[in-house]
Amino acid sequence: MQEQRPDGTIYLMDKPLGWSSFQVVKKVKWTTKAKRVGHAGTLDPLATGLLVICTEKQTKIISTIQDAEKEYTGTIHLGAVTDSYDAETEPRDFRETGHVTPELLNEAVRQFTGLISQIPPMHSAIKLNGQRAYKAARRGEQLELKARQIEIREFEITRFALPELDFRVVCSKGTYIRSLAHDLGQVLNTGAYLTALRRTRIGSHRIENAWTIGDLEQHFPRPIPPLKPAEPGENS
Repeated sequence: MQEQRPDGTIYLMDKPLGWSSFQVVKKVKWTTKAKRVGHAGTLDPLATGLLVICTEKQTKIISTIQDAEKEYTGTIHLGAVTDSYDAETEPRDFRETGHVTPELLNEAVRQFTGLISQIPPMHSAIKLNGQRAYKAARRGEQLELKARQIEIREFEITRFALPELDFRVVCSKGTYIRSLAHDLGQVLNTGAYLTALRRTRIGSHRIENAWTIGDLEQHFPRPIPPLKPAEPGENS
């Protein structure tokens, strides 16, 4: 979907698995020949879903879109942790999950609704002392990331099939779903990490109205340069 305006266009894109948000921005810039292009909120390469991309003077409203409420769906794996809080790194610290009941799970989920304090994952693009946290993490360095206040308006489990849980979350700007998965595992005493994530909404923009990369190429037919592989963890 595109919202064409005299001073630019807003593209709703469905980011594919394995692509970085920057790669999608480059694809839009190449195909549309726009001079100015930016996106309203990154997605990790291992995540899929809605990426709002603005061109030309519409880039001025990016911050407004970024501040909007967001909705995600995904899958959490109980019974282990990873350093990245998702499937980018290897699971470790394996634990039993048999004690987790729907009742215990629902009680734990309630602890993560409303205004809460959350520490971002080390494998994130947050800058501290002039360096990206994920780059320091890969060097084995430990940075002390500060907790942030976020809001989880809705957090529901849509499938209970241990060791997997499917979920839907409606949250504020700045929420790390990977941290949410990790913290839930700590409360359940099982450990947990994110294995799938899809952004389905940003404000009034919905994934149902988004274009795929194929849709974009069909609408703007021109030779496409080869895609440079995404670097895991480069996005927040």
